[in-house]
Amino acid sequence: MPYFGFKGGIHPKYNKSATQSKTTVTLPVEIGEVVHIPLSQHIGAPAKVLVKKNQQVRVGEPIGEAAGFISTTIHSSVTGKVVAVGTVEHPVGGRVPGVSIQVEDATNDYIRLEKAGSFQKGVMAAGIAGMGGATFPSHVKLSPPKDIDALLINGAECEPYLTCDHRVMVERTEDIIKGSVIIKEKLDLEKLIICVEKNKPDAIEAFKKFESTYGFELVELEVKYPQGGEKQLIKAALDRVVPEGKLPMEVGVIVHNVGTAVAIYDSVEHGKPMYERIVTVTGAVKEPKNIMVRIGTPISKLIEYCGGFVGTPRKIVMGGPMMGLAVTSLDTPVMKGTSGILIYKEEDLPNLNQYKCMRCGRCVETCPMGLVPSAMDRFVVKELYEELADWHVMNCIECGCCSYTCPSRRTLAGGFKTSKRLVAGILRAREEKKNG
Repeated sequence: MPYFGFKGGIHPKYNKSATQSKTTVTLPVEIGEVVHIPLSQHIGAPAKVLVKKNQQVRVGEPIGEAAGFISTTIHSSVTGKVVAVGTVEHPVGGRVPGVSIQVEDATNDYIRLEKAGSFQKGVMAAGIAGMGGATFPSHVKLSPPKDIDALLINGAECEPYLTCDHRVMVERTEDIIKGSVIIKEKLDLEKLIICVEKNKPDAIEAFKKFESTYGFELVELEVKYPQGGEKQLIKAALDRVVPEGKLPMEVGVIVHNVGTAVAIYDSVEHGKPMYERIVTVTGAVKEPKNIMVRIGTPISKLIEYCGGFVGTPRKIVMGGPMMGLAVTSLDTPVMKGTSGILIYKEEDLPNLNQYKCMRCGRCVETCPMGLVPSAMDRFVVKELYEELADWHVMNCIECGCCSYTCPSRRTLAGGFKTSKRLVAGILRAREEKKNG
């Protein structure tokens, strides 16, 4: 199938060699340890708590129910006793509502999902949210109000350092395909396209072995960041442009991550809820690894399992270096969208002293959304949010290409990300005024 590409983007150092060839290992569960499971692990409303302190729970048992359509179920990842129903650490919210459970049995057995009334309800009951980082509840994507003809499976994994998706593609190739076929058949779609960047030749070869058997199309993507962004992937694979402010369904497409496809396969074929995921732990640790981890496990345990820090850690990022979130506590738990834990030493970090914009235009050239970050930055600094709204800041996908290429080290993407909350309110007020 042809590759159409997209404008903009960058070519950072990918730094994937430390883990890309390492088989996934499972982090042991230990009796007595405590997991801290946030009730907000997805875009939308936090789940409503279902358990009380001192209650006994088992692996796969629901501890939070979806609070509306854009929400999803949260399950216990261990068998043990609820020791607290309160708040837990979160990389975005500081502390958010959550459930702490002490392990009493290190079992791998889980409570199987009951049959649901529909495919979408089954996915909601399984607690599946996008595993590529955005954590959009998967059942919502699988309930499009418009006609859809194509399913794209995202195997780009364009973020530097991360290799968890790569390992899933190599180790569970056919399960990804089977999960994708389930979606295709349930939604009666015409096209199934699996997209993989060319820097993963072993994954590409693994998929090619099944291409004729399952009747999907394989697109080999250019190695370029942010190739895995939904809008960029749709343009690159199908040459369709998602309109401003719209979702992929507007152009007849649904996009799911390879890990999400596996989770859907596991829920349908094995009745398995989403209570664990693969996490890449890399950077300044003695032995970088790809680890299967129970949701709620503190990141301190993952770092310890990798032999501990090398040198003195200066910054710890949950996710990748481009779009990940810096964490301030080693008690922060692994969540459904946690793709990686990246540790930097002082000497790993660049000089971040900021200087005035020199109008070089690099940020404009690299922006995959066609924005003008240099101009928008002036509005951020002066807090001119009305003007920022007019310059389409809500189209920013927060990929960080502008900040990466800026020779003056302007914190462009960070400024746009925080400003979007205020701009969203301005746009809502405009819409309300327009509609009377």
